[in-house]
Amino acid sequence: MSSEEQLGESNFLKNQGTKIDIKSLEVVKSHSEKELDLGAEFLAKNSEHADYTPAEARKVLFKIDLMLMPIMTVATTLAAADKIVISNAALYGMETDCKLVGQQYSWIASIFYFGYLGMEAPANYLIQRYPVAKCLGISFIIWSSILMCIGAANNFATLAALRFLLGMGETFLFPALTVITSMFYRKKEQPFRTAIWFSGFSSLITGSLSYGIGTSNSSVASWRLLFITFGAITFGISWIMLILIPDSPMKCRFFSTREKYIAIDRTKENRTGTKNKVFKKDQAIEALLSPTTWCMAIFVFSINIANGGLVSFAAQIVSGLGYSEHRTVLMGLPTGVFMTFSSWLIALPCLVVPGKFRTVITAIVTLCPLICCVLMMKLTDKISRLLAYYFFYFYWGPYVSMCSLSMANTSGHTKKTVVNAINFISYCVANIVAPQFFLSSQSPEYPTGYDAILSFLAVSIVTILIYGLLCILENKKRNKKYGIVDSSYKMELDILDLTDIQKAEVFRYTW
Repeated sequence: MSSEEQLGESNFLKNQGTKIDIKSLEVVKSHSEKELDLGAEFLAKNSEHADYTPAEARKVLFKIDLMLMPIMTVATTLAAADKIVISNAALYGMETDCKLVGQQYSWIASIFYFGYLGMEAPANYLIQRYPVAKCLGISFIIWSSILMCIGAANNFATLAALRFLLGMGETFLFPALTVITSMFYRKKEQPFRTAIWFSGFSSLITGSLSYGIGTSNSSVASWRLLFITFGAITFGISWIMLILIPDSPMKCRFFSTREKYIAIDRTKENRTGTKNKVFKKDQAIEALLSPTTWCMAIFVFSINIANGGLVSFAAQIVSGLGYSEHRTVLMGLPTGVFMTFSSWLIALPCLVVPGKFRTVITAIVTLCPLICCVLMMKLTDKISRLLAYYFFYFYWGPYVSMCSLSMANTSGHTKKTVVNAINFISYCVANIVAPQFFLSSQSPEYPTGYDAILSFLAVSIVTILIYGLLCILENKKRNKKYGIVDSSYKMELDILDLTDIQKAEVFRYTW
């Protein structure tokens, strides 16, 4: 190693407190690509940039936010709009024009998630094996094209087939953005950033456009225009995503080599790795055998019973309170505000107290939709029920929070992929099952639907607290065996693509 490289490492030790030495490069040379984390490998090979200042790190974080947050938020907003627009389309005559009877609308809502479920494993594999942003952009181009085609449907079979394909195309969204967030942000930064791009702004856009289209004088049916318009907008945004969203910090075309180094190095404390393209069987087995994996899976399933019911039947629930078609569309606008506020209500305290109490705060916030579920069943006054309906959407914050927590607590790229896949399988199954609790014969009260949501919300609160308890107990066990983890960084350990169990000496769970 040259004298300049040694000086760079010395400055890094002084300014950043990171334990990095010549052993790092030896580890790179002595291990195959299968064993290395690509982010840590980049750090080891570019250690001459290790003497960066805190001001440079803040500047890089600002550039990351500017590059990722707007386009990721737009992407999730457009994807979520699809789920809401199906409800507005039903309000505008889709059921009549397509001759839907009985529970066929419920199946149209559910079948989307059959496609989502069927594509979940292949999507997660492709995201690990190939550039994540390219997978995301291409999938958006495909599903936005399918969304426009729904505007031409004339019967149940066509609607069902297109909704199934739509679900397959949209499968890439949440796993891809979750992986990107874990690559670019530190653990304490992830909750708030996830809350931003996972915001519920879709209702504002969907409601406004739906109202405008519904009141227009067009020869094309309003519900058909809804799908064509949303599909066309998403198709255009898809190409922007391909340009703006980087596949990883190492591949970010907007960064210099030094900025890439800083972007990777500032997240080293996560100890969750950046990228590894090889699927590792041992990590997959570890994920499947972990009790926290299944605890999280049960939570995701339980909380999304509320999502599947409210999203698919939002317009029917509000119109059932006595509002007209166009007024119903407008009354749905505030739901996104409540969804977003609930996410930020959990995420903001995590900036102040990183690493602790997130599960407790999440459980407390989940009590709000549980109480509102009871109020929706018991209240008779229209205004009171509408307010309860709005606060019902506080279920979204806990879901966003725990998805972020799951990734923060998982190290090893294959293990992340498997845990991610299990979470979204749970998400799909819940959204398949939920609409079936909303029986057409019980419209607009839907007592069976509310009973199901109430029961599963209670289960979700219990699983949140159990998950937190498991993390606390495991941290205490590791502290007793290895001692309290300090801020030092063992590059020779973290350069390998290891799981949170394999590097128990330096990894502690957020709870």
